[in-house]
Amino acid sequence: MRKSVFLKMSSRFFAKLRDFDVYPKTIQDYQVKTLAGAAVSVCGIILMVTLFLGELSLYLSTTTVHELSVDTSRGEKLQINFDVTFPRMPCSIISLDTMDISGEQHLDVTHEVYKQRLDEIGNAIADKTLEHNIQSNKTMIRKMMDGSANASDFVDAPTTTPSLSAETECGSCYGAEDQPGDCCNTCDEVRDAYRRRGWAFFNMENIKPCKDEGTRLKEQEEKNEGCRVTGTLEVNKVAGNFHFAPGKSFQNIGFQLHDLLNFQRNVVQHNVSHVINHLSFGKKFPGRINPLDGLSRFTEFKSGMYQYFIKVVPTKYAYLNKSVIDTNQFSSTEHFRKIEGLQRGLPGVFFFYDLSPIMVTFAERSNSFLELVTGVCAIVGGVFTVTGIIDSTIYTGQKIAKKLQLGKLH
Repeated sequence: MRKSVFLKMSSRFFAKLRDFDVYPKTIQDYQVKTLAGAAVSVCGIILMVTLFLGELSLYLSTTTVHELSVDTSRGEKLQINFDVTFPRMPCSIISLDTMDISGEQHLDVTHEVYKQRLDEIGNAIADKTLEHNIQSNKTMIRKMMDGSANASDFVDAPTTTPSLSAETECGSCYGAEDQPGDCCNTCDEVRDAYRRRGWAFFNMENIKPCKDEGTRLKEQEEKNEGCRVTGTLEVNKVAGNFHFAPGKSFQNIGFQLHDLLNFQRNVVQHNVSHVINHLSFGKKFPGRINPLDGLSRFTEFKSGMYQYFIKVVPTKYAYLNKSVIDTNQFSSTEHFRKIEGLQRGLPGVFFFYDLSPIMVTFAERSNSFLELVTGVCAIVGGVFTVTGIIDSTIYTGQKIAKKLQLGKLH
């Protein structure tokens, strides 16, 4: 008895439940298949598959979002990577100096700086010492450029400065000796002795080592050689500048002076035409654009001062695997000033950089699986609904057309 009552209640429940079916079925014998419906179905399937592949590609790819924030980093270093070619200045006269607003200066930098001599048409000259250093450091320079170098890469890094042979004679310091017996066999040693004394160092034509060096440098210039300078600098993360200029810099009574007196008669021959093959600040990251890469500047004047004013923007790049790169981007403007004599400025290429207080953070993002499922459902449902409407419209139109032909439609 109870069983029969339960069955009746169940049948009534399922009968009521059928009323909620929003997909009513028709008997197959009453279904009509048309050629237009088949064409619409095929087009719908093709569209559905195409949209699904696009959604799948979007799911498998990564997107990059960015945000701006205040740069709160302190006490960090700024890495500067450079590769500059000077077609009309020999390597022997090019000096690289850096300085910043904190007062730190590095004059005639040679550490992690590599020079390659070039002939008149830009081909590398087989200088055994420089060629050996550049070839042995080619991998290291590439690592420095993309930020993958580590401390072990620099353990036995050779330097471009050749070792001096032992001198048998003791050269004069021209009155600047600290104590009897001091020797000065090179122009740099005489200059350092003068600096320690606090004396001005200008009359170099009467100092034999400096005069000899000036003669050798003049001979280098007459060969019309060029130079390619590559390397990296580690400087304080504050505003400053670095520059390439002919001659050598030194400090005298707290001021930086640039030794151009060896070249005073031929200063107009210091052609500072150059090609910036590469310039970047910090490690490489996906999508970074270095606006000065490949820039060529050739001057019609014999000497001048190129100035690049750079705004460095601190940047972080976060990969999907949670690793983060601290690096930088930059923008640049430039100015050129013709120099006709020593009184109007120092010939060379100057890069003045300043740091933005705003940091840009790039972060890689990928779509979740739930977003993929949602997109696929939307594609299937949308295409199915639209094709159904199109098929119904075509079928209804065909029926009306037939009735008009038979004259049954008034």
